[in-house]
Amino acid sequence: MLPQPTGGRPIAGEGEPTVRRERGALVVAVTGHLDMDNIEPLSATLRRAAEDGAAPVVIDLSAVTFADSATINVLLQAHHVLGPALRLAAPSAVLARLFTLTGLDTVLPLYASVAQAIDAESPASPMADSGGREG
Repeated sequence: MLPQPTGGRPIAGEGEPTVRRERGALVVAVTGHLDMDNIEPLSATLRRAAEDGAAPVVIDLSAVTFADSATINVLLQAHHVLGPALRLAAPSAVLARLFTLTGLDTVLPLYASVAQAIDAESPASPMADSGGREG
């Protein structure tokens, strides 16, 4: 069963991205619940990355426990703006299932790990190097 959203009260620290530079990539890690109540910090971080011309931009999704349509919207907008510079890494089991159910696993550039996303020369076919879904 999927965890339920927080009912309008974001949990401290959840959804708040942490940003680091790793081997030339901007790595944005998010944790916990991502929903309409706390998605704005991630959205703002991705907007700044696009404005700054950061490339590649890797979003580490390994610690995400819940995501709603607002999350999907932010990821699709980032994909539109950043194009091949956007790389989604290590989606948690919850997100992997969401991406599969919505068909986004065929649209968004998914990688099995942050390292694979950083090292990729161009967008991969979904989870290409992992032999399939993880989680």
